[in-house]
Formats: sequence, C-alpha cells, structure tokens
Amino acid sequence: GTPQKYDPTFKGPIYDRGCTDVICCVLLVIAIVGYVVVGVVAWTHGDPRKVIYPTDSRGQFCGQQGTPNEYVPLPAPGVLRRARLPAALLLLGKAPVCGVPAEGADAFTRGPAVSSSLIQICVSKCPDRYLTYLNAHRSGTPGELEYYRHFCIPEFKNLQKAPIKVLQDKECPAMIIPSTPLARRCFPAIRAKKGVIMVGNETTYDDGHGRRRNVTELLEGAKKANVVLETRQLAMKIFEDYTVSWYWIIIGLVIAMVASFIFIVLLRFLAGIMVWVMIVMVILVLGYGIFHCYMEYAKLKGEAGSDVSLKDLGFQTDLRVYLHLRQTWLAFMIILCIVEVVIILLLIFLRKRILIAIALIKEASRAVGHIMMSLLFPLCTFFLLCLCITYWASTAVFLSTSNEAVYKVFNETACQFSGQTCQPETFNTSNITKLCPDAQCLFAFYGGETAYHKYLIVLQFFNVFMFFWLANFVIALGQVTLAGAFASYYWAFKKPDDMPAFPLFSAFGRALRYHTGSLAFGSLILAIVQVIRVTLEYLDHRLKAADNRFAKFLLSCLKCCFWCLEKFIKFLNRNAYIMIAVYGTNFCTSARNAFFLLMRNIIRVAVLDKVTDFLFFLGKLLIVGSVGILAFFFFTQRIKLVQDTAPPLNYYWVPILTVIVGSYLIAHGFFSVYGMCVDTLFLCFLEDLERNDGSAEKPYFMSPNLKKLLKKTNKGQPDA
Repeated sequence: GTPQKYDPTFKGPIYDRGCTDVICCVLLVIAIVGYVVVGVVAWTHGDPRKVIYPTDSRGQFCGQQGTPNEYVPLPAPGVLRRARLPAALLLLGKAPVCGVPAEGADAFTRGPAVSSSLIQICVSKCPDRYLTYLNAHRSGTPGELEYYRHFCIPEFKNLQKAPIKVLQDKECPAMIIPSTPLARRCFPAIRAKKGVIMVGNETTYDDGHGRRRNVTELLEGAKKANVVLETRQLAMKIFEDYTVSWYWIIIGLVIAMVASFIFIVLLRFLAGIMVWVMIVMVILVLGYGIFHCYMEYAKLKGEAGSDVSLKDLGFQTDLRVYLHLRQTWLAFMIILCIVEVVIILLLIFLRKRILIAIALIKEASRAVGHIMMSLLFPLCTFFLLCLCITYWASTAVFLSTSNEAVYKVFNETACQFSGQTCQPETFNTSNITKLCPDAQCLFAFYGGETAYHKYLIVLQFFNVFMFFWLANFVIALGQVTLAGAFASYYWAFKKPDDMPAFPLFSAFGRALRYHTGSLAFGSLILAIVQVIRVTLEYLDHRLKAADNRFAKFLLSCLKCCFWCLEKFIKFLNRNAYIMIAVYGTNFCTSARNAFFLLMRNIIRVAVLDKVTDFLFFLGKLLIVGSVGILAFFFFTQRIKLVQDTAPPLNYYWVPILTVIVGSYLIAHGFFSVYGMCVDTLFLCFLEDLERNDGSAEKPYFMSPNLKKLLKKTNKGQPDA
C-alpha cells in the first residue's frame, strides 16, 4: 500500500463523521429482533422443570403444583396429604430397583421409559424395608398390603387380585428394598459394615421370584448416587468455606487490583529496565547452555561407546541413551551457538526498534494515567457479556425443554403396534389393548411433530450464532471506545491540555452513533468463523468412536486452518477498529488501511508485539504469583502476625484458588486496557511518521522521547 499523505484538516479522531456500514447495522437490528422472538417463543413452550424434576412413566412431574401428581398418598391407610417433593419409584420388571427422592417425595429415574419392563412411579417417600408382593399378599395383614400399594401404579385398587396377575400386568413391583432419598430419587440404602456391603442390615434379598440375590448386584446401580452424594457433601463444605472467608477473598482481590494499577504506573519508569534485564538473562542462559554442552562433550572423551554416531545408533525409545554420545552434546552446542549469534545480531540491528517499543510502552502508561476511567471500562464490557451469556443460556435451556411428552406402545410379546405413538387417555379403549393384551402406553421421551418441534435444532443453531455475534460485538464496542479515547491523547499536540473533557464517553458515543454497522460487520465475520469451529469440534467429538483415519485427518486440518483464520481475523479486526475510531471510515477501508500500514512496518510490529507480550506475561505472573503466595501463607495460618485472624476452613485451597483466578482476571482486565492503548498509540505513531515531517505546517504529534529516539524535531514550534 501507499503511505498516508498529509491532511491539513486532520487533528486527531474526526468528530465530523458519518454512519458506516448501515446495511450491517440494519441486519444486526433485525437479527436481535428475531433473537428476542426466538427467546419469547422458547420461554412460552419451554419448561426447565423437565431438566430439574423427575417424571413418572406418563411424563408427569412428581409433586409439582398444577400436575396430576401434586397430591400423593402416604403410607398411612386412608390418609391423604400434600407432599412437598413427591418421589418417584422406578420399577424394573423382574428385579425392581428402588431409587432416591429428596425429603418427602421424588422420582427415581434411571433413564426414560424406553423399555416395556421400565416403569416410573411417584411416591410420597422411599420404602424402608425388604418386602415382596407375594409375601405382602400372603401375610394376610391388611397393613402390609396397604403399605405395598403405595409403590404401585395409581390405578391399582383391587387388593384381592391374584398376585401373578398383578405382576404380569405390571401394576406393582415384584419387590421393594430399603432405599434412601437423593436428588429426588430413590436409591438402595447401601452401606459398608466392617468391609461388608449391606442394604438394610442384610447382605442378600428375595427378588420376588423365589431367588435369593446378593446386595452387591445393587451396587452398580447406586454408584452414581454415591457420586452425587459425595459431590453434594463437597459442595456444602466449599460453600461453608466461602461463607467464612468471603471478605478475605475480597481483600485479596483488592490487593490484586492495586498491584495491577501500580505495575502499570511503574511501567513508565521500569519498562526499559525490565526489557533489557530479560534480554541479558536470555543471553546469559544460552551462554551457560553452551558452556554446559562443552563440558559434557569433553567429559565423554575416551569413554566406551561415546563416539558412536547418531546415524549408526538409529532411533531409540529411551532418549537417555543419546545423552551418552559426544555427538549429541556437540549438536546441542552448535544449535545453541547459532541461536546465541542470531539473537546478538538481532539486538545489534534492532536495538533502535526495541528502544521505540519501550518508549511506546512508557507513553501508554502516561496515556492511561491521563484517562483513568479507561481502567474501569472493562467492567462495562464484562456486564454486557454477562447479559449475552445469560440470555443465551436461558434460551438454550427453554428450547431444549420445549418438547412435548411422547408416548409409545410397549409390550412383552410380539405386537404389530409396538413402538407406535399412543395417547394414555384413549389407550385402554383402543383396539391395541384387544389385539395386544399385554401392551402398555408409556412415556418414551420428549419430542413433538409440529413445525416448531421439527425446527428446534435450527433455532438452537441460531441461538449459538447470535451469542457469538453479540459477544463479539460487545468486545468490539469496548475496543473502539478505548481506541478512540487513547487516540485523542496521542493526537493532542499539547498533552493533556488539548484533550477533550471526557475522551472515553465521547469515544463511546461516537462508536454507537456512527459505527454500529462497522462493529456488526467485523463481529459477524468473526462469529461465522467461530460457529464453523464449534461445528468442527462437534463433528470431531462424534467421530471419535469411528475408525475413519482420513476423515479424522481432514477434520484436524480444517480445525487447524480455522483456528489460524480466527486468530488472523481477531488481529485484523482489532487494528481495523482502531482506524475506525480515529478516521471514521467503514470496516473494509479501515481493515485494508490498517493491514497495509502494519505490513509497511512489519519489523516494528514484530518487535513491539514480542516486547509487550513479555511485559504482560511478566506482569500477570508477578501479580498472580505474589497475591497467590500471600493468600497461601495467610489461609494456611503461616503468617504469625495474623495467625489467629485466618478463618478455619475445610479446604484451604478453595479461597486460595478463588483469589488466584480472580487476580488473574483482574490483571487481564487491566492489561487488556493497557494493550489496547499500546496498539492504538503504535498505529497513531506510524501514521504520524507517514503524514508529517516536523515542519511548521506538518509537525509531529509524538512525544519528545520518541522524537529524540528517531532524531526528529518540530521546526519552528515547541515540542508537545
């Protein structure tokens, strides 16, 4: 591209600008309206209770208001009462297994009723004893049979019916076992006593068909219940730790915030020292590596087998074998010498560009100091991103739970209607029960046959796409706002006197008023690439079980290509947004101008990028490491001065990890602002060099330090 020419009217971010990429702005508005419509439709049809609460074999919630199972019979004969959390009991054909409710009542679900031998029933509480239906019927005690009836289907009323017929009709389970409530489901009450697995103080049980079974057969079905129970206990202990340490965690995060701010301020004075210390350390480490390789090479002289060549030795799985060869250490020494020479030559030829990068970093620290509100702006971006995530997650849940209950015909013997859709209300009066006497109409899954249900997958895809588009738009809005504010600092001839009163709010207003379309355009391109990447990850997950190497290879290549493409688009968008903030041009023009400007200064770009990456890495490591170590010594009560102040904890790693993660996020937020400032000042600096020559008509806007480094001066005018 051709260098920018001098424009006498340009004095920094242009205020007299027009709207850009209006078509994309209109598309974004239409898409948002459609997204709201999808959300309303999903919230109208969806029911998140399908994810949270269990259902019986008819797809009806257990113990929820407004459902047929809102009232559940209690074991006491003839007494009814409203149950808070009715439980469901899963009855499995021959050997029924009881599951677990929370307090009161729930559902035991071991999956949807996709088999003829699977029935789920809502009960008021889990069984507390071993009992088979045959024994309950033979006992002659009304109380036993009445107790058992509460674990049968609601329609079962005839206690005088033959037991064999009751079991054949699947009206009652063949047996019940002692169970405990967990996650609104009934699971076997398994416990270990002196290393022996027991259920209800028994090691064997009657399966209801005259056979004795070992309780270990129930263990597999209860493994997941134990995991859930242990997870719940762990969650409760973690919650307790947070309740007693939350204010100390906040103090730790405040310390991280102060440390991040101090580090950014100190970069104005210490950036050069840190960069040169890092360079010297790299040279010294490489020098020591060369020395160590030479010493190992000399030590192996004369030892048996050390003179064997790498070619003669061939490939060895034990890599330690190569360390006993002189040729290996000679190769290491040559490689390190080449790297050392290359770095020294780069330092000799690029020393001026390194000094420019350091000066820009120092200037960025001054810019942030003059626009302190910029450090708080990431909170606005974070809040908007939280809104996007919340809307996307709630819409996804409502869409996934907006299916209707589908009932299928299940039977033991051959039947032509098996697997067909049925309606429980009319099933008993249909011809199916006449042709297939053992057939039952049971809840199978949640689905639907309407147009809305057929296109649910399309709506879910649209939901994911809109999430990426809006999230990228929010990030773009933050970048353009910060770029506009920092550009107003650079292009102020007398800093900070010539800066506008509220640079951050002015830049935010310009971005929303004039460039919503351009931000929508850039974020749309990035969202398309990200959706393709998500699709490829999904396909890769589905193909893991397949044995198609070509497909896996092709998918890996595509994932790599789109990963690189996403990184490039993010880089291009970031610099395009800076040009939009400064000049008010549309997205394509800004992206083109930014790209060619950077390509004309590719070495400066590479040097500045690596120097800033190092400083940001060092800053994050220093802040997170320091705060993390301080939190470790405090919460483990190793600081004697505040030993009695530290709260007692179940797991001291809970607040420590919280402080570390929080410190990283805070440091990342501060450095993201600082990084945007460096990038903006860098592009403005390059533009300044191309547009101006230091004459009275075309003075430089760069800082005195940069002019001194470049040996530039403003003729006839005092420096800024």
